[in-house]
Amino acid sequence: MSSGVESGSDPGSQDPYARLGITAESGFEAVQQAKASALEAAGDDPQARAKVEAAYDAVLMARLRERQTGKISMAAVSASEREQQLANQSGAASNVASGVLTRLRQFSVPIPAGSVGSWVPSLDLVEGEGLAVRAIVGGLGVVVLLAAAGSADLVLSLATIGLFLSQIRRGRRALASVGWSLLLLALGLGVGVLLSATLGGALPPVITVDQIQALPALLLMLVGALLLS
Repeated sequence: MSSGVESGSDPGSQDPYARLGITAESGFEAVQQAKASALEAAGDDPQARAKVEAAYDAVLMARLRERQTGKISMAAVSASEREQQLANQSGAASNVASGVLTRLRQFSVPIPAGSVGSWVPSLDLVEGEGLAVRAIVGGLGVVVLLAAAGSADLVLSLATIGLFLSQIRRGRRALASVGWSLLLLALGLGVGVLLSATLGGALPPVITVDQIQALPALLLMLVGALLLS
């Protein structure tokens, strides 16, 4: 069965079929192969390549007109259907690419759980029963610290744990709560060291240096338990 390909193309012919070296009965593969061969033979000559493209377009247009008027062979119908399938596939690929680009434009990187916002606390005074409990426990801690020499380490340890639990109950993350508890403890101890150094020998005989150094840390953590959320 003939494939519809002639022995060779005629670049000088005005007939698009002759220029491509095909006949009106050529199938889709033969048309594509003839176009590729003609472009290869044209090399880098822009005019020759333009004539090949024009002949190819003319063949497609001729087949379209024949199909619309019902004057088209079965081979041409098959070729036209294959050409339409390729066009549809090209359009589908374009739609897929467009959809991917749209998703990329809409894509946003989620903020990780450990972002800066989760570390920065908000100041909000505890209300109701929570305020009373924290105030009473904090007051007892101050009393124990000042009344019992050598209780500084125990009182500060309990105060640090209490501040941590207070923040957890108010909805802060565990790691951020630990960080702020230790930070307030360190700041308070630093203030206590400066205070004891400033007072020097003026300390009351009933209060030790450890108690003076621990008092600012205890008060600072009490404020944190009342305000940090």
